Amino acid sequence: MYALPAELRHALTEELEFHREHDLAASAAELTARYHRPIDRPALRSATDVAAYAAVRMPATFAAVRFALAQAAVVAPGFGPRTHLDVGGGTGAAVWAAADCWPGLGEVTVLERDRAAAGLGRALAARSAHPAVRQAAWRQADLAKDITTEPADLVTVSYVLGELPEAARLPLIRRLAGRAGMLAVVEPGSPDGFARVLAVRDLLVELGMNIAAPCPHDGACPLAAGDWCHFAARLPRESLHRRLKAGSLGFEDEKFSYVVATSAPVTPPGARVLRHPRTRKGLVTLTLCGDGVSDQNVSKRDGELYRVARDTAWGDAWPPV
Repeated sequence: MYALPAELRHALTEELEFHREHDLAASAAELTARYHRPIDRPALRSATDVAAYAAVRMPATFAAVRFALAQAAVVAPGFGPRTHLDVGGGTGAAVWAAADCWPGLGEVTVLERDRAAAGLGRALAARSAHPAVRQAAWRQADLAKDITTEPADLVTVSYVLGELPEAARLPLIRRLAGRAGMLAVVEPGSPDGFARVLAVRDLLVELGMNIAAPCPHDGACPLAAGDWCHFAARLPRESLHRRLKAGSLGFEDEKFSYVVATSAPVTPPGARVLRHPRTRKGLVTLTLCGDGVSDQNVSKRDGELYRVARDTAWGDAWPPV
């Protein structure tokens, strides 16, 4: 599981205490409904909306971004970013995820249009034990317009493209790619979210960047029409989180699509596991994306490889790097 850092959980709990749970639940329900509809941007109309957004979306965004960065770190072990630019950062989940993945981060900048979201993000970041998170610079920016940024070792764009007019999406990515050592883009794990990620991937390959994750190659996507590439990150639900989402389980699975590309060389895996592995007695079946999409059966007769396959999860590299 990818759980929020302890100091972020405590800070978020303290912030939520300023709001009535009934109001938070109403805002959370409305935000969740809008999240699943094609919209230009979820409107955060009040401080309660912002708090509800942080309560229900910050843990999921952290988990998805942390998963994506972890997979990229495996194939680019020499990458150790010092500077991080989080574009459309909301309340800062990707900042916490990047610092958790690469503790050596030294300077962080967040671009966010919504003043209230940035204000809450800044207040939460001020409680971080990590100096770069605590001292992050927060700047207001309209991402649909031309933005000026300094180059950064790491640039993250999470759950942003679907909130922008279609005509603004790839021009934004093109500008950011020219300033990034590594660029990570995360979108919802839906057909529309994957379509946006695939368009970004094609552009990044065209610009000469190397795909670090999830794809094990820079060639054309081998998925059949109508299929989409997505993954899931499991995250624990705190009691309030569970009540706000009217859920009974102590965890949830955030489904997302993503691509990470870098200007540096990478050592890609042979393949990526595209589905939950299917297990039965003495046999594990993996659906893999490599030269194409195919199933691989790993049986008990394969010895150590079988033991590794039993511990392999959806989204992992195969064989493990």
